Amino acid sequence: MQAREAEAAAAVPTQARACGARPLSPEERERLQRDSALVAEFKQTKLEQEARRNWDLFYKRNSTRFFKDRHWTTREFQELGACRESENQRLVILEAGCGVGNCLFPLLEEDPNIFVYACDFSPRAVDFVKSNPLYSKERCLAFQCDLTQNSLVENVPEGTVDAVTLIFVLSAIHPDNMDAALLNIYKVLRPGGRVLFRDYGLHDHAMLRFKPGHKLSENFYVRQDGTRAYFFSDDVVEKLFIGTGYEVLENEYVVRKTVNIKEGLSVPRIFIQGKFQKPSDEHKPAS
Repeated sequence: MQAREAEAAAAVPTQARACGARPLSPEERERLQRDSALVAEFKQTKLEQEARRNWDLFYKRNSTRFFKDRHWTTREFQELGACRESENQRLVILEAGCGVGNCLFPLLEEDPNIFVYACDFSPRAVDFVKSNPLYSKERCLAFQCDLTQNSLVENVPEGTVDAVTLIFVLSAIHPDNMDAALLNIYKVLRPGGRVLFRDYGLHDHAMLRFKPGHKLSENFYVRQDGTRAYFFSDDVVEKLFIGTGYEVLENEYVVRKTVNIKEGLSVPRIFIQGKFQKPSDEHKPAS
């Protein structure tokens, strides 16, 4: 269930750190205030029931062409290499929400001494991963999984994972179920293991593009294709992780200006990036 952060293949990003969500212009603030009507409850129930189907249809339409490979992951999250206790240790990584492998396969190419569990909500996305020539059962296990249910711990032994990448995934889960997903991830992490997190931030350009009629709840929206996106503030992210037993190591906004040279556009992108740790003295999963 890899969310759709890459919207323009020709975009050239520049990045800076911010200490808060981007302030809104008066016009933007007025637009958000006007957009107060919520999608009808029966439609929201249907969207929740059909969430997996809608992501499957997304991958049916776009195949493996929608996202660029994420070669920035090891630069932004150095723990992927630095959390080894010895030089020869084989790291065990979980990519929660692997999509078609845009993060997975660059990781496998860059580090020959890792094993990756890769799961996604969409069975079609998992099939694309398994059909990639770089996929190897000796180095990777891909499987379909609903992070909010028990299917994660049924496929990954508890307390065995060194690091989890959770990148543009939590935002696609209903806010009422986000804590369940984080609890299941907590169970498979070893004590001292970390979650490496990036997702949509409050007042991101993608949030301001939604027209009236797409709002599900505060900061939670539905796209035309039925997939959904939540836009996080840093305090909401902190509350979610602390409430499910994690220690906060880093939790900040990332401000990025994406320039589309072909269209002559420059738009603000706001993300939340964090690093969260299962306490090293924790021997039992949170409940």
